[in-house]
Amino acid sequence: MTGLDPALAAPMQAAPAEIYLIDADTLTLVDVNGTARTNLGYDGTPLKGMPAATILPSLAEGQLQDLAATLGEDIGEGISEQHCLRTSLRRADGSTYPARLTFLRAQRDGRALLVAIGDDLSTEQAAATALAHALAQYEARFNAIVNHTPGLVYQFLLHADGTHAFPYLSEGCAPLLGVQPLALQADPDLFLRLILPEDRKGYLEAMAVSKIGLSSWNWEGRIWIDAWKDVKWINLRATPHTAPNGAVQWDGIMTNITDSKNEQQDALRSRARLAELTDHIEQVKEQERARIAREIHDDLGGNLTAIKMALSMLSSRLPPEQPQLLEKATYLDDLVDRTIEAVHRISLDLRPSTLDLGIVAALEWQAREFEKQAGIACIFRSADRALDLEHELDPDHAAALFRIFQEALTNVAKHAGATRVTVTLRRVRQHLVLAICDNGRGIAAADRLKPHSFGLRGMSERARALGGTLTLSAAPGGGTMVTIKIRLAPASTPAPAPSSEPR
Repeated sequence: MTGLDPALAAPMQAAPAEIYLIDADTLTLVDVNGTARTNLGYDGTPLKGMPAATILPSLAEGQLQDLAATLGEDIGEGISEQHCLRTSLRRADGSTYPARLTFLRAQRDGRALLVAIGDDLSTEQAAATALAHALAQYEARFNAIVNHTPGLVYQFLLHADGTHAFPYLSEGCAPLLGVQPLALQADPDLFLRLILPEDRKGYLEAMAVSKIGLSSWNWEGRIWIDAWKDVKWINLRATPHTAPNGAVQWDGIMTNITDSKNEQQDALRSRARLAELTDHIEQVKEQERARIAREIHDDLGGNLTAIKMALSMLSSRLPPEQPQLLEKATYLDDLVDRTIEAVHRISLDLRPSTLDLGIVAALEWQAREFEKQAGIACIFRSADRALDLEHELDPDHAAALFRIFQEALTNVAKHAGATRVTVTLRRVRQHLVLAICDNGRGIAAADRLKPHSFGLRGMSERARALGGTLTLSAAPGGGTMVTIKIRLAPASTPAPAPSSEPR
């Protein structure tokens, strides 16, 4: 830029940025490069002498003069320090577009000039507008989802010093907790006070475990809603992540599970009543079996014995010249013997008399009977053959355990294809454990879920009625192991013997 009429140099004329040369005294345009002409829409139109305010509508003339004054003196080679601002430029058609202008002060041939280098921010602004619009849409969708979520969406922040806060609470706060979000954020300890005292320990322990391992926080408990004078069950699920300064933040949701909890408790109570009814029915059945077995043994057995004695007496008095009568009497005597044997077998099936001798003797007898009837080797082992359980296992429980044992052996005979069964009875502290192990083909998981698998279901229900458990597992070397574990009643303390010393 030389001579009396400064102009932009050739490289500046061809520069991709907008460049304006302004007279610092008159604030009129001295020269404008091609990029600026194109962006302003002044191609072919002279701009020299046009007031700078024409293309800078957002800057008043006084502001432009103040700007020129603030640039100060030259700092070298005729160029001053620079000043940058964001403004808008007016096109020839009157429209505007955003731009960033960097102003520098220059001196040429004693003439004060301003050089303004401009960047068109239209694309940047459009991108920012689009981003802001997208964020607004995202926020609107997020709020719509959160506010229609059945529960409370929240953020919980636990600081390193133990203090905590709720940075975010959705509109579900008031319907769920009976507390407005702002009230809970102002007093974060309020939530802990809402939890029933007996459930607070579990809440704090679950939080501590989640914090230590950064694992999911899953807790359910009861809270007192003072606004409705009611207790409500809630479930809390949250995912933790570390926050600045050693804090941990959880993002999660709380939901009302009162109805499902009530249904669950109703189901448990119903199941307990059903179990009591089943146990009662089994006891009644066992008592009825014992009564029928006793009547069969006493009445039918006695009558058959009398018949046999009468037949024997009649047979001894039959005339020898009538052998056909003696043959008939012998047939009847054999028939009575078979009937007596059937009566004995039926009465044993109804209630083995060995149960009166104790559970150990009864199980050992049943093992021998199974071996004879099924042809499968059955080994019975007990840690103590003289195990005294009379005072710790009442007759009803002994009978129920015996029936489970019978059903287990029946299943082995029907389904296992086994050649050997090992039965172990042992006492483990205050529990009695009966294990039936076969070397058969085993039981598949699907077989346990068959809809008509009443044998396994009945065994399990009997064990549960005894306050115990029944488990099925694979036996060592193949086959199936059935384990029944029941709790024994505490042994009663024997009364002290009377003193023999004279008073």
